Amino acid sequence: MTRYVMVADLRRCVGCQTCTAACKEGNATPPGVQWRRVLDLEAGTYPEVSRVFVPFGCQHCANPPCLEVCPSTATKQREDGIITIDDDLCIGCSYCIMACPYDARSLIDQPRYAFGEMPTEAEAARLNKSAVGVASKCTFCAGRIDAGTARGLVPGRDPEATPLCVNACISGALSFGDIEDESGPIAALLAENRWFRLQEREGTEPGFYYIWDKGTL
Repeated sequence: MTRYVMVADLRRCVGCQTCTAACKEGNATPPGVQWRRVLDLEAGTYPEVSRVFVPFGCQHCANPPCLEVCPSTATKQREDGIITIDDDLCIGCSYCIMACPYDARSLIDQPRYAFGEMPTEAEAARLNKSAVGVASKCTFCAGRIDAGTARGLVPGRDPEATPLCVNACISGALSFGDIEDESGPIAALLAENRWFRLQEREGTEPGFYYIWDKGTL
């Protein structure tokens, strides 16, 4: 079995938003829609206060609540754990958006452009009309993964088969790979460090891990 997950080392993230920019450019998301975000949080108690940057997006849960509520079966879970949305099946009901505890999904009712009602040349060339009126979110760059693995490349090791945000990260805070590979880098990274996942109490079993200190839990 294969389950792709992402790991963010919060000790390394500098909040530069390069991952956000790479995701937006690579996926041509419209203004106001960001599949990869970096939260800027404050930690500690005065006077020992620090800033913490938290990369954030779809958690690609093992038990995704968005899947349960989708009435059209547009939301699907692949064998490798990646959660996808079929634009041809999505009816734009927004049930999945309301069910997601991570605020990771978006829906636009009409095309949006950076400079008003008319698209730039670049926006017009990349306009995906099928994405209007349907839910959208991070896909872990599933298309890159599929194209890469078809060529024998390994996601998380070979850039051509790895999510754009991971490739773009200037500090090496983001990692990606198969958590089921016990000898792989993801398993070793999680075994050697303390980590947590968001909203675990919801029973979602997120596929996004956050490292915050040395040692195992």
